[in-house]
Amino acid sequence: MGATPEAPGDQPASPTQSVFVIGATGTIGRATVRALVQRGHRVVCFVRPHAGGGGTRVADDGTPLFSGALVRVGDVTSPQSLARDGFCGERFDVLLSCLASRTGAPQDAMAIDYQAQLNALHAAQQAGVTHMVLLSALCVQKPLLAFQHAKLRLEQALMASGLTYSIVRPTAFFKSLSGQLERVKKGKPFLVFGDGTLTACKPISDADLADFLAGCLGDTRRHNRVLPIGGPGPAITPRQQGEALFTLLGQPPRFKQVPLALLDTIILVLGAVGRVVPALAAKAELARIGRYYASESMLVWDAEAGRYDAAATPEHGTHTLFNHYRDVLDGVASNERGEHAVF
Repeated sequence: MGATPEAPGDQPASPTQSVFVIGATGTIGRATVRALVQRGHRVVCFVRPHAGGGGTRVADDGTPLFSGALVRVGDVTSPQSLARDGFCGERFDVLLSCLASRTGAPQDAMAIDYQAQLNALHAAQQAGVTHMVLLSALCVQKPLLAFQHAKLRLEQALMASGLTYSIVRPTAFFKSLSGQLERVKKGKPFLVFGDGTLTACKPISDADLADFLAGCLGDTRRHNRVLPIGGPGPAITPRQQGEALFTLLGQPPRFKQVPLALLDTIILVLGAVGRVVPALAAKAELARIGRYYASESMLVWDAEAGRYDAAATPEHGTHTLFNHYRDVLDGVASNERGEHAVF
C-alpha cells in the first residue's frame, strides 16, 4: 500500500510566529521564505554579504529574493555575528534552516552542515526559540560520506537540545535531475549509470518542499519527528526520466550507459594522487558523492528487509519532475542548479 499523498495546505493553520531563517538564498530557501510570508509569519532572513544573484539579493529578473521578509546580513559561521547581526537581542519562536554546504567536501561539510548550524542552534536558544525546523537529507539514512555524517551529527545535537524539532529529509530535487535537458535538446544521448534502473526516487519540487517545511510550524504531527518526504509518486528511475524527456522533445530514446566501474577507477586514482595533492583529494570526495547517488535510491531504506521501499516513502505536493521538464522546455521555468550540476 503506497504512502498517502499530502496535498499543500492540508495541515492545520498555525498562528503567526516569528521565524529566523538561515540558508535562505538557495532555491529551496527562497521558496520556503515565500511560503512562510504567505502564511502571515514574521520572517527574518540572515544572509551572507553579497548573497543572491550577482551579490544583489535579487533574482536574475531583478525581483527581490525575499519580498515581505526582513533581511539581515552577517556571517552564519560566527556565533558573535549571529547574535549581534542576526538575532539582535530579539526573541523568535522558530529557527528554520535550509543551510547546506556547497560541495559536500569534508572541510566544507563540517564547517557548514554541522558547526554553522550548531552555532545558529545555540544562538536561537538564547533568543527564546522553542522549535527548530531543519532541512536535512534522506541520504543520511545510509551514511557513507563526510557531509552525511556532518548532517547526522547536527540532527543528533538538535534532538538532544531540548527544543521541539522537525527534521525534514527530502528525496531528490528537480534541479539535481535536470542537468541533461540541454544536452538531449542538442541531440546527445541521455547518460545513465548501468542500465538506468539501478536507482529510483520520488523527486520533490522546491515549492512543494517549501510548503511542507512551512507547514511544520503549526502541525504538531510533524513535531519531534524525523520526516522523510518525497513528491507525488510513483518512484521513477533514471531511464524513465530519460524516456519522458525524449517523449516531450518528440525524439526517439537514445541512451549511453556509463559503468559504475569507471567511477570506481576515478575515485581510486584521485584518492591515491590526493595523498600528495590536496586539491585532488577534494575531487575524489566529489567523485565518491557522485558514485553514491549513481548507486543508491532516494527512497526510505528498510534496514530490516535490506532494501529501499517506495511504498514507505511519504509523498507531498502536486508537482512532478515531468511537469518541470515540460515547463523548462516551454520556457516558463528555469533550471537554477548552482552546485548541483552533475553532468
